[in-house]
This record gives sequence, structure tokens and C-alpha cells, in this order.
Amino acid sequence: MYWYAAKIKSHTERRMKTWLEENKIEHFIPFRNVVIEHNGKKFRKEKPFISGLIFVRAEEKTAIEIQEKLFTEKLNIRMFFLKNKNTRKLQIIPDKQMQDFIFMVDFSESTIKIDTTNLKQGDKVRVIKGDFAGIEGELIRIKGHKRVVVRLEGLFAMATTYIPPSYLEKI
Repeated sequence: MYWYAAKIKSHTERRMKTWLEENKIEHFIPFRNVVIEHNGKKFRKEKPFISGLIFVRAEEKTAIEIQEKLFTEKLNIRMFFLKNKNTRKLQIIPDKQMQDFIFMVDFSESTIKIDTTNLKQGDKVRVIKGDFAGIEGELIRIKGHKRVVVRLEGLFAMATTYIPPSYLEKI
């Protein structure tokens, strides 16, 4: 079983989450709370962390069956798994990367930054102290500060806030 990323139409994430849970399919669809002002009143609303992007953990054959089922069950949700550009097979996200990504999203929105630029490879590092202990990624500089980036290949990268050099070890 592997983690796969899939694109779906924006604003269908909640229905997709419900369907995946009903069908007992392991998945991760990150949501965040935002404050929306309407007619002078403030409301808290849960929105997808990354609109139109979901993660499913399954065997490749099962993942393809899920994609076909959604279309045939008339849920009006079309899902397209992301493919590896070189092999044309479904893009696999390694378990460790996915665990680190889930941890960072669940930890705190204010301490992470989404970076969709194509980052240059830096040193591979592991955070050994602090809130992000155990996270593995690449060391980069953003605005003059050292940060650890966790990449989901072909999708995006997520960077921590500043991490002191003494909290890092080279892998």
C-alpha cells in the first residue's frame, strides 16, 4: 500500500472525505479553520488546506478502482491521481514524507509556509530537537533563515519556521 495524491474539483473535499470514510479507505484531506466576515459578523469556517488536493493510501489497483467508482456512483466527483512524469505510473508518496507532512499540517498553521516554487536540492537533514523533532527534509534558506522543507514530489514543498542549526543533524 502506498500514498497517492489526487486532484478533485474544489469545494468537493468534504463530500469526498465522507465517501472515503464510508468506504473505509485510508485518506488524508487537510482542513484548516479560517475566520470569514459576512455582513459585519465573523464566522469560523473549515476550509481545505490545499484546495482540490487529497491523499489516498491504497494499493495501485484499488486506487484506480476508487477513481472509477466515484464516476459510476454518480457522486459528481471526478478524481485524477497524479502521475510520475518519467514512468507515467501513479506518483507514489513515501510513507515518511507523508507522515512528516501530516505532522506539520496538524501541528500549527502559523509555523509552516507552503512553497510551490521549484526548490534547489540542499542538504538532507533531520530535526533532532524542538517542536519538529523527527521531521526529515532539505535544509534551505528563506528570507535569510534556515528552514527544513518537506517535499511531496511533483506537488509542493512545505517549510518550517526558523530552526536553529543546533537542532539539526545532517543525514
